[in-house]
Amino acid sequence: MVCFARYVLGLGFLCLSANIFGADRFPERPVRMIVPFSAGGTLDIVARVLAQDLSSYWGQSVVVDNRVGAGGNIGNELAAQAAPDGHTLLANTAALTIAPSVYKKLSFDPLRDFVPISKVGFSPAVILVHESVRVNSISELIALAKAQPGKLNYGSSGIGGSVHLAMELFKSVAKVDITHIPYKGAAPAMSELMGGQIQVLLNAMGTGLALAKSGKVKVLAVTTAQRSPFAPDVPAVAESGAPYEFSYWYGIFAPSKTPRAIVTQLNADVTKVLETPATRKRLAAQGVTPVGNSLAQFAAEVKNEVRTWAEVVKASKIQPE
Repeated sequence: MVCFARYVLGLGFLCLSANIFGADRFPERPVRMIVPFSAGGTLDIVARVLAQDLSSYWGQSVVVDNRVGAGGNIGNELAAQAAPDGHTLLANTAALTIAPSVYKKLSFDPLRDFVPISKVGFSPAVILVHESVRVNSISELIALAKAQPGKLNYGSSGIGGSVHLAMELFKSVAKVDITHIPYKGAAPAMSELMGGQIQVLLNAMGTGLALAKSGKVKVLAVTTAQRSPFAPDVPAVAESGAPYEFSYWYGIFAPSKTPRAIVTQLNADVTKVLETPATRKRLAAQGVTPVGNSLAQFAAEVKNEVRTWAEVVKASKIQPE
C-alpha cells in the first residue's frame, strides 16, 4: 500500500514538473505573428520591430505572416481559429474593434475569440486641409463647416474604416456636417487632397507632416489629447475646445483559449521588450509611442472601443456590409 501511494505521488510530481518546465520552455518552437494588412504599413512595421526583438529575447524565431483581405477579417479569422497555445499571435489595430459594427457576418468576435495581450504603442493622426481652404486652426474649420453645412468634404480609405469612423466621431463631437467621400485606399484619398478635389483628410501623423511639406496642404491639429512630442508645434484638437481624441493604436492578441500561464508570460515578455531603449528608439522612428500595459488595462480598452465604434456607426447611419 505504501509503495502504491509512493507511486501515485511520484506520478503527480512528474506531471507537476512537466507543467512547470513546459511553461518555462515557452515558446517551444517558432511563433507566427499574423498581420491582417499588407506589408509596409505602420502596423506591419511595428509588428516586425516587436517580432525581431521577441525573437532575440526568446531565442525562437517570430515570423510575421501578412494575411490580407476583407478589411483585415481574413487574418483575424485565421488567428481566431489557430491552436490556442501561444505560438500564433495577432497584431492588429482599431480595425478589430470596428469590424463587428460594419460587417453583418463575421466568423469571429473580438471580445469572445481573442485575449488582448498588450497595447504595443500608439501614434497620433493629424487633420489636414487643402491650401485653398481659408482656415488655419481647428476652431476656424469648425466655424466654416457650421457656416456652410455639407459643403466641405473629407476623404477616407473606405466606408467603415478607422479614418471614416474617426472623422464621423469628430463631426459628432464638433457638431458639424462635412460630406464623406470614400476611396479605395489611403493613397487615392491623399492624392485627391493634394489636388484639391477634397478639402479635409485625417491621416497618420508621419504621412500628414510629409504631405504638408509640399505646401499644398496644411496641418491643423494632432488628434491626441495633448500635443505630440514628435510635432510639438502642432496644436491638439482639444485645444480648440472640442473634446475629441483619436489615435492609431497597435496591439497584440492571442486566441481566447490560450492557457492563462502563457497569456501572463506573453504580457510580461512583450512589456519587457517594449521597455528596452533599442525597441523604443525603433518605434519612435516610426512616430509610435511605446506603451506595454497590463492584461486588464488592454482588455478594458478593447471592450470600450467595441462599444464606442458601435455607437459611432449607429449615429452615422452606416449600413453594415
